[in-house]
Amino acid sequence: MILSFHIEYRTNWGEEVRILGSVPELGSWEEEQAVPLQTVDGISWSLSKEIQHPANEVVKYTYYIYKDGKPVRKEWDSFPRKIHINSNGNIVFRSLDSWRNIPEKQAFYSSAFTECLLARKKNEAPKKSFQKALVIKAFAPRISSNFALAISGNQPVLGNWDANKVCIMNDVDFPEWQVTIDASQITFPLEYKFVLYNLKENKIESWENNPNRYLADPVIRTGEVLFVPDRYVYFDLPAFKSTGVAIPVFSLKSKHSFGVGDFSDLKMMIDWAASTNQRVVQILPINDTTMTHTWTDSYPYNSISIYAFHPMYVDLFKMGKLKDADKMTYFTEKQNKLNAKTTIDYEAVNQGKWEYFRLIFAQEGKKVLRSKAFKQFLSDNQEWLQPYAVFSYLRDQYKTPNFREWPKCSTFNQEDIAAICKPDSEEYEEIAIYYYIQYHLHLQLLEASTYAREKGVVLKGDIPIGISRNSVEAWKDAHYFNLNGQAGAPPDDFSANGQNWGFPTYDWEVMEEDGYSWWMKRFQKMSEYFDAYRIDHILGFFRIWEIPLDAVHGLLGQFVPSLPMSREEIESYGLYFNEDLFLKPYIHEGFLQQVFGPHTDYVKDTFIRSTNQWEIYEMRPEFDTQKKVEAFFKDKTDADSIWIRDGLYALISDVLFIRDRKIKNMYHPRIGVQFDFIYQTLSELDKAAFNNLYDNYYYKRHNHFWQEQAMKKLPQLTQSTRMLVCGEDLGMIPDCVPWVMNELQILSLEIQRMPKSRSLEFGLVGEYPYRSVCTISTHDMSTLRGWWKEDFQQTQRYYNNILGHYGAAPEKASGNICEEVIKQHLYSNSILCILSFQDWLSMSEEWRNPNIEAERINIPANPRHYWRYRMHITLEDLMQAESINTKIRELIVLTGRNPKK
Repeated sequence: MILSFHIEYRTNWGEEVRILGSVPELGSWEEEQAVPLQTVDGISWSLSKEIQHPANEVVKYTYYIYKDGKPVRKEWDSFPRKIHINSNGNIVFRSLDSWRNIPEKQAFYSSAFTECLLARKKNEAPKKSFQKALVIKAFAPRISSNFALAISGNQPVLGNWDANKVCIMNDVDFPEWQVTIDASQITFPLEYKFVLYNLKENKIESWENNPNRYLADPVIRTGEVLFVPDRYVYFDLPAFKSTGVAIPVFSLKSKHSFGVGDFSDLKMMIDWAASTNQRVVQILPINDTTMTHTWTDSYPYNSISIYAFHPMYVDLFKMGKLKDADKMTYFTEKQNKLNAKTTIDYEAVNQGKWEYFRLIFAQEGKKVLRSKAFKQFLSDNQEWLQPYAVFSYLRDQYKTPNFREWPKCSTFNQEDIAAICKPDSEEYEEIAIYYYIQYHLHLQLLEASTYAREKGVVLKGDIPIGISRNSVEAWKDAHYFNLNGQAGAPPDDFSANGQNWGFPTYDWEVMEEDGYSWWMKRFQKMSEYFDAYRIDHILGFFRIWEIPLDAVHGLLGQFVPSLPMSREEIESYGLYFNEDLFLKPYIHEGFLQQVFGPHTDYVKDTFIRSTNQWEIYEMRPEFDTQKKVEAFFKDKTDADSIWIRDGLYALISDVLFIRDRKIKNMYHPRIGVQFDFIYQTLSELDKAAFNNLYDNYYYKRHNHFWQEQAMKKLPQLTQSTRMLVCGEDLGMIPDCVPWVMNELQILSLEIQRMPKSRSLEFGLVGEYPYRSVCTISTHDMSTLRGWWKEDFQQTQRYYNNILGHYGAAPEKASGNICEEVIKQHLYSNSILCILSFQDWLSMSEEWRNPNIEAERINIPANPRHYWRYRMHITLEDLMQAESINTKIRELIVLTGRNPKK
């Protein structure tokens, strides 16, 4: 048989169109084997190939643009082009293609929609065979199982425009539809329209709203099948909107939990979501964060592996029951004791689970490790699983996750790792238990993921922007990272001093050399379990806030990459550059009392010293960095010590400019310095000059530069899987960010109390972009009820100006007030409204947590926050909480977030 391909594409000089496909004649998906098409004008490209391919199979293919023998552009291929072969004879399959760009409504093509929200049971392709065949294809993703795509046209085989005689298309390749027509029955020209057909009521629900589609006379010969693909079909339907719940897995609580949520509990949360008309369950990162085996490991964004899951998320008893009845009784009692606690006892939970791991591994491990299913898992995941297991073993062996301090294997060597992982090695038993645990975690999360799809619920994960400097990745792939700096965030509503996450930053130039394979593998692994994901701090793909290693707060950071300023440029704004004054901490007698109060003399005697300038001090060398100060106060937790420590931090960061880390004699204005003493020393003229410089630097200078940085990375990464991409774009947002996210169709995050417009105090939910996720609070914020009582004056303005009430705002947010706020968000323009579990329950005086403070998950300003929030009721009780469940269910229907098609 012959495959004949035709496509129009206007190439630039030196470019050519190539095709790559699933059969040897089309390169078998090997890019170096891509087959060139021929052209005479650089616009119309064609190729005919005789292939040896059995009938009743599918040939898949996609187009590339090559230049100098290398691919420079690839068409959108989330759904590869397909030709269903239904004949062994001398048939010619001819396809009239056009280049595929990212669809206008790409979200509907994500697995979140095609596998969950609009999933349908696909039918087998009809095995029609005509002497002359016309196959019409079209993409129509927003069609639920009660409807189908159909064609009506000016031919008898298409019903002659009779609404009762439409030709229903096949959904075997959903969201692509196709129909095979006997071309000998067509008198060209052919005119037709696509229609949305109601399968239950056997009627046309909607016609596409555009002129008739037209096919003049394509000349279909006997023995030929002509494909007319690449039509995109949209109907004039109400905007699709849905909703969901956000809750960390560790916060889940069932009667069968072991003091912490696990992957089996996740299935119960999916049940609750489905029962209340919610269609998304969003969780926090679930990767292993074990470093010290203490509560400080509770921070879910500081993982030791970007692949391995945290062992605490295993449903223990699903791994198997211990044969020793006394030991099973012991663990059941421990389970009940831990589960009775209102918060997570991180250390006790993990100690208990590891006791069980060792016993069940001794009992069942060898059998599991010999199984065919486990061997397949090990083969598929060996690249990350072996280094992770060895890292974990050595971490415990040497009592530190800092691999630089290990007496053995401090430098990663693949041969050494392979030797340790051999079944006959001394360490194998200690290594294999990590395989065993990760295998069970894989099975249990995969089960929850499959269960979510069956329930029509999207499971949404979270990809942290950073990795720990004491992690498998920093150990194994150190060349990808800048380990001499630490990532964080500039000051924002979460933290006045900025945030210091401690993560190394990425060396994007190195990552670019291998096509960002490190990120691609990470995304692809995640897609095994999730149909949507949140990119934590998406601004990090534009630029990252890099803080010196000797800093504690984020104020002394600078953006990387960025465009620093020279002395001459600074002075061009009218500000004379005084290096001694602008680059060193400004410490003056006049404000020391204001900062340190009764401790001023102690500070003078211990931490600072006089200079040759009157009333000007400098830090003593032993305390001239924030890290040195932090070390001095490490074990001092009394209020006076914290007062002095924080005051010294402030002194050290009181500079007007910061030196660039790499380029000599280049500088950055210090972020947020207008609130510090050094700024107050400037004359009004100098303040105006500095503010002009500052505003240009932080809000204008880098827009095009950072746009280019993001567009190098994000297109390839976001297209590497079919997961729905959501970006956490909070904080100091450059103007280029909305453009890039809109161009790549990444859903933004909208929070009313953190409006994107600097002119607004509160966001206007009716003006949120459709391509967005809206919420009331995140894990880094107080809940709705918590926020209500934080700042009464702000709450009063919200009560009057946003909710539209007269008079004084109530002191506490009642169930009715919370319902009003939630309803407002459900009516928003965002495609997804995902609310925290705590905020959903705030509507009910009966079911909400009586303790508002206990609902807070994280306090970003506290780098040593203990992440231990748990649901105050069990999932079993939640399923029976009919008053709140009915309210949620009805609100979602009322606000149009329970779409039927």
